Amino acid sequence: MLDVPREIRVTDEARRLDVHWADGTVSHLPVATLRAESRSADSVRAAVDALPPALPGDLAIRDVRAVGAYAVNLVFSDGHDRGIFPWPYLRALAERADARL
Repeated sequence: MLDVPREIRVTDEARRLDVHWADGTVSHLPVATLRAESRSADSVRAAVDALPPALPGDLAIRDVRAVGAYAVNLVFSDGHDRGIFPWPYLRALAERADARL
């Protein structure tokens, strides 16, 4: 069964996304991770070219938009709004971020 979020909350002065999963796990995703790991065309191209993300120091999450019942679209303060984060991808990012703690 697909693990879906019960709640998604922007916290830490819009610098973190907290995801409360249906299985009870709570994940904390930093804005820089989300922005760098966006699967938009420009982010994927930068990763393919092994270019480090150029992220502003004051980066923040401005909006979280539902994409059907399978994903969210995040809007960042630098104007980036093209990345869609399906639940499995968001969960994988969360697990990698949690493993680094």
